[in-house]
Amino acid sequence: MKVVDTTQINSFAPIAAQTNFVQPSEEAVFILTSGQLQDLITQAIQKAIQPLQDEFMELRATVARQEEKIAALETTEVKDVDRICLDIAYDRQRLAKLESSPSTTAPPAQPRGEKTIARIAKIDEVLKSRGATTLKEMGRILKISSKEMNRLLAKLDMRRYELHYRPGDNREKVLRLKVQIRP
Repeated sequence: MKVVDTTQINSFAPIAAQTNFVQPSEEAVFILTSGQLQDLITQAIQKAIQPLQDEFMELRATVARQEEKIAALETTEVKDVDRICLDIAYDRQRLAKLESSPSTTAPPAQPRGEKTIARIAKIDEVLKSRGATTLKEMGRILKISSKEMNRLLAKLDMRRYELHYRPGDNREKVLRLKVQIRP
């Protein structure tokens, strides 16, 4: 039987015994107090955090500017919507007027006929001789109906005539010549 050297098999032997390894010594290289250590850690953290804080402040300023722009745009949008709605409402009113009453436009000016010219001359003659006269009386003198009298009034040059209610009686209208001032 052979004898086996057990020193070579034992792997649990101390490392120093297996190789010529030297363990480092536990000597202090730096000596710091707890306050100094705390200051060093605080400074290191500040250096690491400062770029992040700067970026955060820039982002906060950017967000504030964008919020101001959004508020300005919303205000402008509300004003534009109100203006457009008002324009649409006015346009609808104009269209409704145009669609509902095409006959309410003024008829084109019609040339005066011989009868109309003769009647206007007669009105001048009556007003110069009698003075102010009611429309009813003027219709009797001209021998025309009140409807025809109203049409004739529409053709008179109102720069020369005055039409007003009779004093004390707002039911009768009176026609008279305006006073002419001559230099």
